[in-house]
Amino acid sequence: MLFHSPVFLFVFLPIVLLLYFYTSKYSKFAYEYVLIIGGMFFYAWWNIYLSPIIIVSIISNFFFGNLIRNSIQKTFKKKILIISIFFNILFLAIFKYSDFVIQNINYLFNLNIKTLNLPFPLAMSFFTFQTIAYLVDCYDGNIKKTNLTQYSIFIIFFPQLIAGPIVKYNHMMPQFNDEKNRLFNLKNLNLGLIIILIGLFKKIFLADNLAILADTGFTNHQNLEFFGSWLTSLCFTFQIYFDFSGYIDMATGIALLFNIRLPTNFNSPYKATSIINFWQKWHITLANFLTNYIYFPWVKSLKKVSFINIMIIIFFVFVIAGIWHGPSWLYVIFGSLHGVGLITNHVYRKLFQYEMNKYLSCFLTFNYVNLTFVFFRSENLDNSTNIIKGMLGLNGFDFPSYSEDKMYIILILLISMLISFCFKNTYYLIEKFKTS
Repeated sequence: MLFHSPVFLFVFLPIVLLLYFYTSKYSKFAYEYVLIIGGMFFYAWWNIYLSPIIIVSIISNFFFGNLIRNSIQKTFKKKILIISIFFNILFLAIFKYSDFVIQNINYLFNLNIKTLNLPFPLAMSFFTFQTIAYLVDCYDGNIKKTNLTQYSIFIIFFPQLIAGPIVKYNHMMPQFNDEKNRLFNLKNLNLGLIIILIGLFKKIFLADNLAILADTGFTNHQNLEFFGSWLTSLCFTFQIYFDFSGYIDMATGIALLFNIRLPTNFNSPYKATSIINFWQKWHITLANFLTNYIYFPWVKSLKKVSFINIMIIIFFVFVIAGIWHGPSWLYVIFGSLHGVGLITNHVYRKLFQYEMNKYLSCFLTFNYVNLTFVFFRSENLDNSTNIIKGMLGLNGFDFPSYSEDKMYIILILLISMLISFCFKNTYYLIEKFKTS
């Protein structure tokens, strides 16, 4: 069940919303079961046979969290944390990366081990990171008290279940526990509907149309010359942004209907003036997770902290970020290129005092990001190599011929660029609406 599907917008969402506010009038706890049942139904709609996976994850991690919080002995507490994190990573790896590992073993050792072809459960990457953050917060003493019902809501709350943002327990649960948030709020309803419409516009009008030229280009990459390669790469770069940020906008708007505010996940990333700045604006909750739960603990574990050690850690953190996106070496290349970009920014700041012109910085950053997305989208290395060769003019300069039904997509690309570089983002609207 996708956010932009009619069954979600006109059947599922209105029913859950009505039940949420209706039951809140008569019971202090009934709204929790509405959200849990609604979330489970939403999850099962994708594939009912995979539903037990998220149930097992919820129950086992609630148990792990309680063990960690209630343990007095620090050594035992740390052991439980390590075991629980390993359990979650293994759980994710079995479903998402087992075939990738088998394929690489077959290639390296000339074997013929059969792949498992396991189906990948919906949103597993997101709720795994969310769960790990919860367990670490339990270990650090940031989460004092919870119960299975509330923990279930934290994981299964359907607006942020599919594609994030990756939320923290202490950000979400105080909102659910606030009695005022269980009362109908007309202002939040109006704002939520506006944000949902913006998300639908981004997804259906911009992203889905840009995908037509992007898919054509990446499929026929052998024949792409200079202009065709740039159109292909730019269409995908704006497609992925408006697809992802459109979904986040819809998630934000849907959550607002329930009087819940999700954290900011995109903040005009294509206006970034460096790769460092890009990751302060793009998929912000993922960047925060990588920083707080991988980078900082890794740096703290060093016996001697040096600039070189920190740069090495940054590189491997972004290799992890790359492989998190999917089981492919092209995702590793994508993450590695962003790690190299961050290291380059840090080295430049360390060695040079000169501050580059803002517009030139934005231009260079955007084009570097655009280049990395070629690897993100490609099916294989030949695909990405052919497109990059075309972008460099090595395949000629003839303008591609598109049918009339595809020429309008170039106009949509120009509109996408105008929106990305010249307009305020959705979160500006939210903040303005709050203060008006």
